Amino acid sequence: MANDEFAELGPDRTLLLVDDDVPFVTRLARAMEKRGFQAQTAESVAAGKAAAIARPPAYAVVDLRLEDGNGLDVVETLRERRPDCRVVVLTGYGAIATAVAAVKIGATDYLSKPADANDITNALLSRGDSLPPPPENPMSADRVRWEHIQRVYELCDRNVSETARRLNMHRRTLQRILAKRSPK
Repeated sequence: MANDEFAELGPDRTLLLVDDDVPFVTRLARAMEKRGFQAQTAESVAAGKAAAIARPPAYAVVDLRLEDGNGLDVVETLRERRPDCRVVVLTGYGAIATAVAAVKIGATDYLSKPADANDITNALLSRGDSLPPPPENPMSADRVRWEHIQRVYELCDRNVSETARRLNMHRRTLQRILAKRSPK
């Protein structure tokens, strides 16, 4: 590979990936290394903060919800240690409020899972007000609805009645939706 192929990255190509989904973060690290990044992974808020303090990276991809806390804590540590770090927040639980919070504390961009390495690279390297191109395979409206229902269902500890109440839908309707496979 030619050296100028990764010129857009700049001289510091360090990348911190923080996600508690080990298979996902491992695959993403390999994919990002193929794109010229020097990836380091962490599977928790504590490990992400420790890595940010020990060796502040030029780039970071941080999952919002981690088993031991909120990924925004890692973003704050990154901002304190290296203000020019370009941070992309990833989450399977996209919401306007968390997107606003992430950007307010210094995230460069906010992507919903599933996001592939190309989407993440585009978000990390985008400059100025130009928006990255739309994803090649965005989720369908049915899939977004299904993901939202699943998220609320999990947050309600898989209680169908409570989930139906919070989603303002009939319990039997919710049961039928939950019994079906996820849409594409």
